[in-house]
Amino acid sequence: MDDPLLAALEQRFEAMFAALAAGEHLPPAARLRTEGMMEAAVLLERADAAQLQDVMARCYQAATGRAFDDEFGADWREFFSFPQIPAMGERAPVYPSTRE
Repeated sequence: MDDPLLAALEQRFEAMFAALAAGEHLPPAARLRTEGMMEAAVLLERADAAQLQDVMARCYQAATGRAFDDEFGADWREFFSFPQIPAMGERAPVYPSTRE
């Protein structure tokens, strides 16, 4: 990508999805900052929402081997409306702290 903002977004998508695919923790701030950058890219007319969602989906599939459509359904763009990033880690196991 020639545009530094779009290149930075793609790098962030790759890093986030690679971390999640490896079972690592992804701080919410990383996702929220990237969502803000996505909004800025659209406001600055560097890309439109669909283009950014397509790049994000491609990065997700490269990291996980699965498509957003397979994970979240064909209507994932409606459920995760722009600029939301479907980046959720595995739920941590919860162990009771009492015997009851």
